[in-house]
Amino acid sequence: MSLVNFRDPAVLSDPDGRRIRPGVLFRSAQPFPAADEATVAQLRGCDIRTVVDLRDTRETDPADWAAAEAAGIAVVAAPVNPATDGLTERMRTMATAADLGDWYMLLAESAPGAVAAAVEAAARPGAVLLHCAAGKDRTGLLTALLLDLLGVPAERIVADYARTADALPQIFAGLAERHRTALNDRKARVTDSAGRELAIPAPLLEAPAEAMAVFLDRVRTRHGGAEAFLPACGVPTATLAAFRAKAAVVTV
Repeated sequence: MSLVNFRDPAVLSDPDGRRIRPGVLFRSAQPFPAADEATVAQLRGCDIRTVVDLRDTRETDPADWAAAEAAGIAVVAAPVNPATDGLTERMRTMATAADLGDWYMLLAESAPGAVAAAVEAAARPGAVLLHCAAGKDRTGLLTALLLDLLGVPAERIVADYARTADALPQIFAGLAERHRTALNDRKARVTDSAGRELAIPAPLLEAPAEAMAVFLDRVRTRHGGAEAFLPACGVPTATLAAFRAKAAVVTV
């Protein structure tokens, strides 16, 4: 089955082709139910040689990318756990799109190692695919950081993020089938590290443009933008240079 919520952010975030080359960075939801021949064909058709899986280990299954790995496509685990105590406490009080954007900043700050691993994988030769479960939150913030690094305007990054809204019904149906929970009826529940159930707040079940706008503002005001935040996460200068050399449009 082809990947859901699959796209090249360059198409919408940089339609004039001034900052990011098309065909180097892709994003999607996780495979539903697992990668198969159609998925592998989709990846190969885009020259995707590396898949970065941002899901926590509790969300993954060895079969998810087995077909891709058998086809020679590298799968890099860069797990970001959104259910740590500090994040779930903030989730309890999340009510607005702005709250979601603040939560994205906390999520990125909570997982510097995963952020660094994802960026290093993105700098490898060939195209790369970033994904989490829905391809919205963790995928969205990592994609945003990479686009910001290349100088893509914030409003374009926001527009690419918000495009996920069109795919949410299909995503929730796939997650509901996989986890046997009524995500598409907005009755989903997650548990924190102590096993306590947490109702998923409404903003997390949407892709509000304001959330990404707030996240980018926080990255800029708190960390000086992706240019400064990524090295603080442990991304080597050489890796940033390698990603730019691969993805940035060279102007003469």
